Amino acid sequence: MTVPVRPLRFADAREAADLAAFLGRLLHYDRAAAVRLQAGGGALAVFGRPPSFEVLAIRTARLSGDHDFDVTVSAGELLESLDTDGDGDSAGAGVLPAAVTGPPWAGMLPPRGGWRERAGLPGPLDLRTRLTDAVAEFRSRDAALPEDRRTRAERDLIGRDIWSRTVGETELPLRAVHAAQSLGFLRQAPDLPVALLTAGSWLRLRTPFGSIALRGAGGGLGTLAVTVGTV
Repeated sequence: MTVPVRPLRFADAREAADLAAFLGRLLHYDRAAAVRLQAGGGALAVFGRPPSFEVLAIRTARLSGDHDFDVTVSAGELLESLDTDGDGDSAGAGVLPAAVTGPPWAGMLPPRGGWRERAGLPGPLDLRTRLTDAVAEFRSRDAALPEDRRTRAERDLIGRDIWSRTVGETELPLRAVHAAQSLGFLRQAPDLPVALLTAGSWLRLRTPFGSIALRGAGGGLGTLAVTVGTV
């Protein structure tokens, strides 16, 4: 049986290139990553879950033409289908891969509406400084471990202590900020607009390049076991 090809066309090649960069970062943390795609109203929302951070990452892209679907697909297959060269008729286009069985997180997305801004979040420069200090602390504490305790479990305990600390006067854990930087959402710009939003038990760190969402204490998105990789 032949599966029909479902074309995916973006507003321009840059939209496809930005999505490709996001997918590449997700695959860095999980080569078998799946993403849930929701399209409608000229926009595409892409949800992924990098396992190192235990958060949901959300990236949007502008679409060209009429697209209306909600499907979970392979992140790798979607990335391979994207034309990001910027030349020719196929620039800014891709193909919607066949659906895959969604992981449990794909059925537990944050709400679409009802978000309210929460005060108390530090500015982008302060957030990056806190990340730099946290990475330095992790490496220092890891280096100080005696040989008989230099295990993954011990390193996870250090990561749990550091990355579960909250940011500013909010409930947002530092691991969410770490995820935002690692996925390209928290970029080097002193005037980058960042905001913390809440909806029910959900928290959402929003920047112009994407959002990181997770449930607050007791809301659940899996257990935390974070160690430092590429920052």
